Amino acid sequence: MSTETTTAGSPGGPSGGAVPAKGLRAGILDLGDSVMLGLASTAPVYSLAATLGLIVAVNGNYTPLILVLGFIPVLFIAYAFRELNSAMPDCGTTFIWARRAFGPWAGWLGGWGVALAGIVVLANLAQVAGQYLWLLVGDGSLAENPLLVTATGVVFIALMTLVNYRGIRLGEHVQRVLTYIQYISLGIFALALIMRIAGGAPEGQAFDLEWFNPVGAFADPSAVVHGALLALFIYWGWDTCLAVNEETENPANTPGRGAVISAFVLLAIYVSVALLVMMYATVGTEGIGLGNSENQADVFVAMKDVVLGPWGWLIVVAVLASVLSSTQTTILPTARGTLSMGVHGALPARFGKVHPRNQTPGFSTQVMGAAAIGYYVAMSFLSENLLSDSISSISLFIAFYFSLTGYACVWYFRRTLRESARNLWFRGILPLLGALMLTAAFFISAVEMWDPAYGDTQIFGIGGAFVSGVILLSLGVVLAVVCRFLPSTRAYFTAPGPSRANSAASPTTRR
Repeated sequence: MSTETTTAGSPGGPSGGAVPAKGLRAGILDLGDSVMLGLASTAPVYSLAATLGLIVAVNGNYTPLILVLGFIPVLFIAYAFRELNSAMPDCGTTFIWARRAFGPWAGWLGGWGVALAGIVVLANLAQVAGQYLWLLVGDGSLAENPLLVTATGVVFIALMTLVNYRGIRLGEHVQRVLTYIQYISLGIFALALIMRIAGGAPEGQAFDLEWFNPVGAFADPSAVVHGALLALFIYWGWDTCLAVNEETENPANTPGRGAVISAFVLLAIYVSVALLVMMYATVGTEGIGLGNSENQADVFVAMKDVVLGPWGWLIVVAVLASVLSSTQTTILPTARGTLSMGVHGALPARFGKVHPRNQTPGFSTQVMGAAAIGYYVAMSFLSENLLSDSISSISLFIAFYFSLTGYACVWYFRRTLRESARNLWFRGILPLLGALMLTAAFFISAVEMWDPAYGDTQIFGIGGAFVSGVILLSLGVVLAVVCRFLPSTRAYFTAPGPSRANSAASPTTRR
């Protein structure tokens, strides 16, 4: 017996049409679970540790303002995700929304962008997880052994793939444990900072409202743009809330709310922790100063022993838990994206199969885990520097599918924008502004990556990050062409497009 659920958009909006039931475990997640998944996917502790020093190096004391500026396009795109999900709560997210708005080719490439970003970032997370685990052992020198780190990273990806394969409830339980570990550790670290600041940090600096002054920051516009680009992508990950929409209570509304809430919580975490760290360590270039180039790879590890003394290992544990948490929740949206592509005929039907007992996208989950392991191992043995540069190109993939989602929102709801001020702002103006900002971020990042001095490698006199990004994005076009002519997926590209009627439909269920 198959079930097909028809969902509608807001009153007066276009009907989302039928969202085919896929066999996933419906209604297992509530709003709290949704927010938790959105927060976990961004790896906030690791994101701050690895990015804060880089932003400070460019923007100095204006770093808190830059974190706010980087959040703006993310929030605007979060509204686009929310509105599209209200009309089409399909776990394919960008794939299905771009398809309904612009046709099969846009949909396929949007799905590729989501999967590609996930696979490449998993390589990064595996590398970091391997390094941080061995930092906890002995004097930490084992973290410098590339074979050991790579093998450990592969094991972590395999374990998290297994967790996702076994069921969404098991994954949610694992996620809660990892989330508690990282946030309790981060809370202890923040509390220790507050106590030291209150006790008069000898080389600290007092809070200054000037840090949020846009006039002062924009005295160097190029620095603001550079810093905002760095800040922009540390928010990436909250869209996992939408990828598990079919497993969430009230799938048309709860995931969108979870995405917006998690985005605001991330902003609060990033800005507040950045302020505490700046007030204690300062943005200086000596010692534990955030501007010290030796600390930029991880500002927390540089500070841990000074702030926590013998308990400094807690920060290493927090970063490790953050990375493992993000590893698990990164597999979730990529597997569900390809599941939806299989169900809708954009990939071979096997991708659309759900494990009958676990109620998870079994084959898609295995493929995503295997693809991430294969990419990580191949790049690690080919060149660790090239692996690092290919990871830098993630910004291109994220900007691509986020901006595509923003444009899809505007176009899909275009006939409803005049019906209310709410529709105009949340379906039109804000998603369009977010899409335009991210399009600009895409091209600015591409230009920066073109420079052979960018990153650690260069290919034919061009930055390795640019070449990696272009090759991987182009691979999506090649695969789409292949699928266009495969007998099993040809119909997706040639069949008449889905109806985009303007009349609203009442939610119904057909069996």
